[in-house]
Amino acid sequence: MPTFLTQGFDLFSAFLGYLLPFLFVLALVVFVHEMGHFLVGRWCGVKVETFSLGFGPRIARFYDRKGTEWALSAIPLGGYVKFKGDLNAASVPDHAAADAMSDADRTDSFPHKSIAQRAAIVAAGPIANFVLAFVIFAVSYMVVGRTLVEPVIGAVSPGSAAETAGFKAGDRVVAIDGLNIESFDDIIRQVSVSEGKTLTFRVERANREMEIAAMPTIVSRKTVLGTDRRPVIGLVGSTEPRHLFTKHYGLGEASSTAIGEIVFVIDRTGHYISGLFAGREKADQLSGPTRIAYISGKVAESGLAPLLMLAGILSISIGLINLLPVPMLDGGHLVFYAIEALFGRPVSPRAQEISFRIGFALVIMLMLFSTWNDISHLTGLAF
Repeated sequence: MPTFLTQGFDLFSAFLGYLLPFLFVLALVVFVHEMGHFLVGRWCGVKVETFSLGFGPRIARFYDRKGTEWALSAIPLGGYVKFKGDLNAASVPDHAAADAMSDADRTDSFPHKSIAQRAAIVAAGPIANFVLAFVIFAVSYMVVGRTLVEPVIGAVSPGSAAETAGFKAGDRVVAIDGLNIESFDDIIRQVSVSEGKTLTFRVERANREMEIAAMPTIVSRKTVLGTDRRPVIGLVGSTEPRHLFTKHYGLGEASSTAIGEIVFVIDRTGHYISGLFAGREKADQLSGPTRIAYISGKVAESGLAPLLMLAGILSISIGLINLLPVPMLDGGHLVFYAIEALFGRPVSPRAQEISFRIGFALVIMLMLFSTWNDISHLTGLAF
């Protein structure tokens, strides 16, 4: 085979190796998000006109017995549910059409439902994302289990806070600030949320226990997601096979661990967002489709289970983003409903129109910025 054909085939294979996992992860997360809106909308008696995976021109479509158009669209970067009374895919109210509806038409129109029903329909999308993450995590912990490293210190980084505090290779961490430690992951997690705080480690050394106090230091490092700034202590986990173990969870423990994982991701995301506004964090961790595709392809090399775990983490992120109080997003709609409930009347159509335009501009700017981040990072030009 000619060299150029071989190179072309290798490039195409690599492209598919990133594209297919990305489309799988994104389609799963988007489908579940929109299905949340869809199911609660149907439950509240609202007519669903369109359920689309993707935006833009239709690739395929069919209509169910209730007249809903189910569509697969050409641009696979999201999706939408369009209810009766919506002006467009962003659920902007069609005030003129809503005002002109007959009493019969208003019975299954979204704008004519109660505030509580509209809020439930809008909130159902992000909630569905959190439910998806919970199911993925809990099932994975029960079926696949987690491969963990015992909390045994394999090495202490020279010049680190751990070395200064007196840690030694072979120490086993039993507890941190009174919290029992089961694996080295637990150590990483407790340190990662300890910025500016001295931690008290209970350590087992030579069959006796002692306490060691240490304050993590803040370190910035480059990762596939950008500049990661977090507290570190300087402890390295053991690499000896005898310290590796796989833990399978029962339903109760899997559920509580899954909830803990979701809370942790939400906490870290909130910490990052607040850090952005406070100037403590860099914006180069904001990822767009290109970098998510790259990460999906890399994770897929390890198998389906890790790819599903990535989908769970991405699902949490999508849920959180949609809850931001930005017009065009679910959180923006919820703000409008809160104002309506508080003052007894909806926000004026003109104010909503201006807000949605501002929200649209913000979303487009964020997409452009995150795409620039992706290109910069993946080509070695990251700030």
